[in-house]
Amino acid sequence: MSKHKEIGLIGYPLSHSFSRDYFTKKFQKEGIKDFSYQNFEIDNINKILDIVKDNKNLLGLNVTIPYKQSVIPYLHQVSDQADKIGAINTICIDRTDIQPRLIGHNTDCIGFSMSLDKISGTLPNSALILGSGGASKAVVYVLEEKGIPYLLVSRSQGNNNLTYKDLDAAIIREHPLIINTTPLGMFPKIEMKPDIPYEFLSEEHCLIDLIYNPAQTLFLQLGEK
Repeated sequence: MSKHKEIGLIGYPLSHSFSRDYFTKKFQKEGIKDFSYQNFEIDNINKILDIVKDNKNLLGLNVTIPYKQSVIPYLHQVSDQADKIGAINTICIDRTDIQPRLIGHNTDCIGFSMSLDKISGTLPNSALILGSGGASKAVVYVLEEKGIPYLLVSRSQGNNNLTYKDLDAAIIREHPLIINTTPLGMFPKIEMKPDIPYEFLSEEHCLIDLIYNPAQTLFLQLGEK
């Protein structure tokens, strides 16, 4: 393998992501040489095998929507933390043997935990988690670690979740922490938002959005208002 090393991102679609631009600038700014970052927009998760095979210098992958859960069967090993969460957002590729080994991790939980730690004062005593995908699993893990009760909210009814139609003034009032883990409002569809009754929000509420592009989604704008 040459000195040049690659890392990248898999997901579909990737029009919302600025990971490639972020890491390219980071490499330049910090003098990290012989590294490049590229996007692998794949419409089926089984194509990850071709990506690893065809890109011999690829040492790691970030994983985004919709593959944080469906990628797991393609991995050779999963960290204990990621296994408990049930979702992957980072893959290390070990090429020390003839056949590369894919090792899955979850760093979403680290980022979300750090976000909670930045909240001034006492943490809210209960939460609503909007969405039930891979990102929400990391949020569930962190809230359980911190002892914060929560309810899941999803578009369809399930045994362990509410639907958006179930949300009323009482439920909103009783859950001062609301976390959006859905892609609603992500670039380029910035006019979209989770369908919650924003009129019931108060100054006691804290809203967190896992979306980073744009920096302030319509969900957060309405919450601030």
